Amino acid sequence: MVAKNILVTGAGGFIGHHLCNYLKWKNKNDTVIGVDLKQPEFEKTRADEFYEADLRKMSVARQFTRHVDEVYALAANMGGIGWISYHNAEILYDNAMINLNTLEAARQNGVFEYLYTSSACIYPEYKQTVTDVIPLKEADAYPADPQDAYGWEKLITERLCTHYREDYAMNTRIVRFHNIFGPRGTWRGGREKSPAAMCRKVAVAKLTHAPAIDIWGDGEQTRSFCYIDDCVRGLHMLMQSDLYQPVNLGQDQMISINDLARMVMDIAEYHCDIDHIPGPEGVRGRNSDNTLITKALKWEPAISLEEGLRRTYGWIEDLVNYELATGADPKALMDSKVYT
Repeated sequence: MVAKNILVTGAGGFIGHHLCNYLKWKNKNDTVIGVDLKQPEFEKTRADEFYEADLRKMSVARQFTRHVDEVYALAANMGGIGWISYHNAEILYDNAMINLNTLEAARQNGVFEYLYTSSACIYPEYKQTVTDVIPLKEADAYPADPQDAYGWEKLITERLCTHYREDYAMNTRIVRFHNIFGPRGTWRGGREKSPAAMCRKVAVAKLTHAPAIDIWGDGEQTRSFCYIDDCVRGLHMLMQSDLYQPVNLGQDQMISINDLARMVMDIAEYHCDIDHIPGPEGVRGRNSDNTLITKALKWEPAISLEEGLRRTYGWIEDLVNYELATGADPKALMDSKVYT
């Protein structure tokens, strides 16, 4: 097998960090190059080279796409629903600049293998108005009505990747993530996703004997959550494939946020009340239809939601225990943040 130079943008983030690790495990002879505004937060990267740089600048994008065989484009300004709901202009500007620059720089430097990471947020809100939602197929993206600026920017970049393939013969691949979670990701501060937030809240409640945790809305909103190991395995399989149309990547086990909390409580062996409070809820229901990725790539999630949560909860409980032991305010650790 010929060794390759592989660029991972967003390599300091949750998925990008895990992807660098996976790529080095998959083929130690490949050179993995990570670029991000920051280093990974929770452990040292296994990328062969890592650079702190701003891909909103075209000169930076040109620099790091030189002499590269593959680009995994993960860089994005993003967070959980409590953050993306209130930072639309910032998200749309930053992510548009990152993706316009990276894709065009790759073209200029003769990179033909390109994988863009999109999101289930591109799907129309009118398809996601009930909790018992029909799983979303790739064709459901149109007529377009994405969620917030984050979803609009993702959909626009999907179109750009498609046109670059048609006009410039680049092998652009597009994957739509459905709620990826796991250890060594953001777990507090407002940008964390639901599984990490739930694990943190339950861990704080358990370690401080708190009587309740809070959830935004009535908690009956539904989602599916895919464990990080399954995600990065799917990304690598997609890059090696000739599947160029957008494809879902997610777990297809749908669960309500209330039941997610109860599952985490079972894992923690600590049960408490749930207080429902006002806050951003996102769409009423969302689930992934995995028919295309299963047929085309023979990919299926191998790790159940419960097992993934078990691994994630243990990691987060250790962090919470350390924070509390070093004088952290339990209320501050428990609180949900709503950005206004």
